[in-house]
Amino acid sequence: MLGEIEMNENEAKRFTRQLMETPWAVYLTTIDANGFPQTRAVDNLRSKERFPKMAKWFKTQEDDFWILFTTNTSSAKVDQIKKNSAVSAYYSEPRKFHGVMLGGLIEIDPDTDLKETTWHNCSSKEYDMTRYYPKGINDTDYTMLSLHPTHVKGWKGGQGKFSFTLRGKE
Repeated sequence: MLGEIEMNENEAKRFTRQLMETPWAVYLTTIDANGFPQTRAVDNLRSKERFPKMAKWFKTQEDDFWILFTTNTSSAKVDQIKKNSAVSAYYSEPRKFHGVMLGGLIEIDPDTDLKETTWHNCSSKEYDMTRYYPKGINDTDYTMLSLHPTHVKGWKGGQGKFSFTLRGKE
């Protein structure tokens, strides 16, 4: 397109980190059994406003852009991930025309310490995780999804588009 601006990688990474901390929801896309994308809004655990304790915890993960999701083990997305682990996560501020898509292979993470950390850093008076997992932290329907993205593409309004590659999980 005429007049498109490319952002440099360092600026793009700073912008991506900032945008990942902003919205309450992130859009997770999986692929269903028929090969069609299935997109849904899920809680953004990096949201500084909604999950301030998790946002602080994620500061240790800034360079790899690690994304965690809590979900129900019985959800369609878990079944879809078991069959095809290729996903994308999309963060946006629509009013500013800002958006970033992070893609890669997601995994169902069995780490009980991670589940415990997430549970304690997300549960609060304003946000009760037992709403989704009534049996508490040991609910068999409480699952963690872990995405170490390998590629990032985004747009920052009229200030430029960008893409960069990440190493993903070692």
